[in-house]
Amino acid sequence: MSDESDDIKLVMAIIRPDKLADVKTALATVGAPSLTVTNVSGRGSQPAKKGQWRGEEYTVDLHQKVKIECVVADIPADEVVEAIADAAHTGEKGDGKIFVLPVENAVQVRTGKTGRDAV
Repeated sequence: MSDESDDIKLVMAIIRPDKLADVKTALATVGAPSLTVTNVSGRGSQPAKKGQWRGEEYTVDLHQKVKIECVVADIPADEVVEAIADAAHTGEKGDGKIFVLPVENAVQVRTGKTGRDAV
């Protein structure tokens, strides 16, 4: 593994879908405009919702969320985490989680650049 890729981090956040626009703005403000967004569902501390459909009761315990992935090399991952946390915060259960993982290497498909140069 090359030393130049040691500083590459993957910041992955699971947030409320309605906070996505705020998070995108916050990331652009700290200089991390590149991101990947995926619609996901999951459960954590947010309580399940009960409902009825055609007289039958059902429970929804998987909540719709958005997963944001942002790979950074030139910006400290802590700044990206802080920007996401501030923008996604409502103070209620279900605000989400943020994870920071090391990236072993990166390759830009178009140019063949690797490591920090690919990010």
